[in-house]
Amino acid sequence: MHPAQNAKVILRHCDSYDPERIRQIVREGIRELGLSPKGRTLLKPNVVAAGPLFEHAHTRKELVEGVLGALRDCDAGITELAVGERCGITVPTRFVFEEAGYLPMLERAGAKHYYFEEVPQVEIPLTHEGRLRDYIFTPEPVAKADFFVNCPKFKSHPWTTVTFSMKNYIGIQDDRHRLIDHDHALNRKVADLQYIVQPQLIVIDCIIAGEGRMLTPIPRDMNIIMIGNNQVAIDSVGCHMIGLDPRSVEHIALAHERGFGPIELSEMTITGDVTLDEAKKRAEGFQVGLVRVEKYFEGTSISAYAGPPPEHDHDPDAYCWGGCPGVMEEVIEVLRLYDKECDKKLPKIHLVFGHYKGPLDISYGEKVVFIGDCVSWEGMLGGELVQISDKYKGRDTKDPYTAEHQDMYAKMAKTSLHLLEAKTRPWIRLEGCPVSVAELVLLLSELGGIQNPYFDPGQAIGFNRAYIAWRAATTLKRLRGEPYQIAGNTARGSAAPEVTPVRAESAAGAAEE
Repeated sequence: MHPAQNAKVILRHCDSYDPERIRQIVREGIRELGLSPKGRTLLKPNVVAAGPLFEHAHTRKELVEGVLGALRDCDAGITELAVGERCGITVPTRFVFEEAGYLPMLERAGAKHYYFEEVPQVEIPLTHEGRLRDYIFTPEPVAKADFFVNCPKFKSHPWTTVTFSMKNYIGIQDDRHRLIDHDHALNRKVADLQYIVQPQLIVIDCIIAGEGRMLTPIPRDMNIIMIGNNQVAIDSVGCHMIGLDPRSVEHIALAHERGFGPIELSEMTITGDVTLDEAKKRAEGFQVGLVRVEKYFEGTSISAYAGPPPEHDHDPDAYCWGGCPGVMEEVIEVLRLYDKECDKKLPKIHLVFGHYKGPLDISYGEKVVFIGDCVSWEGMLGGELVQISDKYKGRDTKDPYTAEHQDMYAKMAKTSLHLLEAKTRPWIRLEGCPVSVAELVLLLSELGGIQNPYFDPGQAIGFNRAYIAWRAATTLKRLRGEPYQIAGNTARGSAAPEVTPVRAESAAGAAEE
């Protein structure tokens, strides 16, 4: 059945993270949707970050446990039940799974786990109009999945307005491929990722939703589990719940235009024991993302200046929604959670993004930080002429085959060198597209005398243990001659009309849903 047909969204009340209650709700949803989990069954949560600072950033373990139990209850020939994810870049997914309490839960549920940065990556050709590139890579477990389950967290996002079901796909790529096109084309990238696979089942953790941002969201009790069989439909309903036109979210609009599902409420079925009107009441005043960086830092010791991104110089109002400005907004919120005196400690700092041509209102002793490959500016700083040139590499120069992994400790070492240079001059230039959270956390913590969360003794042991295990696992696979990237395969699952859904070669013979 084509994914745009018979799209259904189920809204169920659930006011606690009780795995057995969640199991019952999801089991009933699976049966109402007429689904039959079988073959290699893979569940993809959102575990971008976890632990005390990120309690509301991820899909809770209780919800995942309930969904896994429901899949078992509706077993129509499951040969493998697994959970796979790639958390925030440069941080080992092993570490975040431990912080989220996933490992004992997965053992209870009898499910495997895949850390997507540690498995082979499969090439997926793209042929649709409007694509960013002709092929992309995804982890082998995703390409081989017979029954794919998407379990995101219901959150706002500073780069894409919201992160519901479709945006959760950013975690079906490892670091080196994830960062490609993670810029002003991020929404288009998310839309392109939809061609890899479409989930037969979507379960969104909306019991406690996240407002305002995605790493450190403001918790909002919504007491809802959203269940559906179509990503465009369920994301559109999520938008309506928070008073947002789904057509204003670019990746939702693009997926709809490309035939992945309906965007109009009249073209889908909405059922459950919570009406859409009741859901809207529960979400009244919900804070979404998409706030320009200049506005975000108004009234603080940080002044931000953003020019247009590459390829948009002709439009002074253009903005890189998917890159460094959004990273900076997440960074300051991490530091604010970690240190309640963060804003008081930070000295006056000026942040410059994109092709900025305006003046900088700098006083003596204040630091200027030029952020990102695409930043450019020319003017006087500290009595000297400063010329910051654009180092952005065009999209056609970024080949997924040759993309390289960026190491956390290498990033920190590089930023430390820039901080040393800043002692003799009033400005710093950080390169990257985008510059990572880790680098900017280190930068601001050093400039402001704020303890770096990455150096927290309570986190360091677990982080380094996971980091060493990650590196050891990937090194061992290389020594065994196991391929990192597999070319020429295509993914399983329903797709838009112009894509022929065929399975990865190694999955030939598996049952087709």
